[in-house]
Amino acid sequence: MSQSFLVQKERFLQIDALLQRHVSLWQGMPFDCLDLPWRASHPELCQWLDLLCLKELQAYKESPERLAETVKAWLPEAAQLVSLCGTEVETQNRPEIHCDSHIATGIPGRKWSQITAFNSAIPLSNKGAWLEWCAGKGYLGRVISATRQVGVTSLEWQEALCQDGQAYANQHQLPMHFVHGDAFSPESELLVSHCDHAVALHACGDLHVTLLRHSVKAKPQSLSVSPCCYHLINEVYYQPLSIVATGSLLSLSRHDLKLPLQETVTAGKTVRNKRIVEVSFRLGFDSLQRALGHSDSYLPVPNIQKSLLNEGFEAFCRWAADKKGISIPDNTDFAAFLSQGEQRFSTVEKMETIRTLFRRPLEMWLVLDRALFLSENGFDVDVTTFCARELTPRNLLIQATRKG
Repeated sequence: MSQSFLVQKERFLQIDALLQRHVSLWQGMPFDCLDLPWRASHPELCQWLDLLCLKELQAYKESPERLAETVKAWLPEAAQLVSLCGTEVETQNRPEIHCDSHIATGIPGRKWSQITAFNSAIPLSNKGAWLEWCAGKGYLGRVISATRQVGVTSLEWQEALCQDGQAYANQHQLPMHFVHGDAFSPESELLVSHCDHAVALHACGDLHVTLLRHSVKAKPQSLSVSPCCYHLINEVYYQPLSIVATGSLLSLSRHDLKLPLQETVTAGKTVRNKRIVEVSFRLGFDSLQRALGHSDSYLPVPNIQKSLLNEGFEAFCRWAADKKGISIPDNTDFAAFLSQGEQRFSTVEKMETIRTLFRRPLEMWLVLDRALFLSENGFDVDVTTFCARELTPRNLLIQATRKG
């Protein structure tokens, strides 16, 4: 095995050991908790959390490095969690991106920046037939085709997106061919077998895993994948890909796999304030339904029109009760249950602040599992980042090149 495999294996095992050792701090459902569940095991950490206001908690969530430095007195391995996830933005062999202005037509600015950064992180020398996996309208494919003068096959499930993408490619004489098809179908494996280079930018869950599995069988020369939405899997629990990860004792539910996705860098103050109100309402209603003897665990209710929040907590509770078939007594003290909801929101935020330390390590665990799987099956693999976190937190890049 190559040195990179051994380095990645050691890194994976260190992260795995830390995740297992501190599993009580990041697994579980905060909405289910009426108080911090670690008061007995980590009393000083809980005392520190109790002193923080919501604004301070938010600031720590936005800076895992600062959080790790602050809590190391109670969690000595916090700094190691952060350091094990360090990656460099891929800058070697970056091509100059010279796109006509029309290439960006219809692409939102942030998405355009992500696409051009992703394209720049792919080695310049790659020629041959390209496959764009889960292409949408083919935004990435059009940039690759235009900047590298290569043919691109774009696989997409939604027929309307294929039609729009093909129309654009035809109008601008780009050598792109859209295939309307299911990434999980046997036919999709044939597309992988006929390509030299496969790319996937933020293909979700089992979709990008399917590309990796196909690539091991079909043997393309290289693939470049930035994973996303790890929880979108068919199995109830995560099934490791690599031999190394199969030896882990971690059991990851779909809920656990959502943890890396809880980081956002785009939500503004208005969005955050609406979240505070909505979550407080949901937790307040949950306290109400518990008091009524309906359920001893968190009771989720459907998504709502945000305008309903403006009608107040009582209106929300009556709407939620109707959805769940619960009868609310006329003498209900809604103000008291709203207060409980607000207190529980604070508890959730305290838990989420500590869980912040484990978001990136868990994502790195998952990405290294993918990298090790490819390494075990004949690829040289690098794990880097293709852009800064501020552009997208889902910035990890698996770059794999078949040996020989």
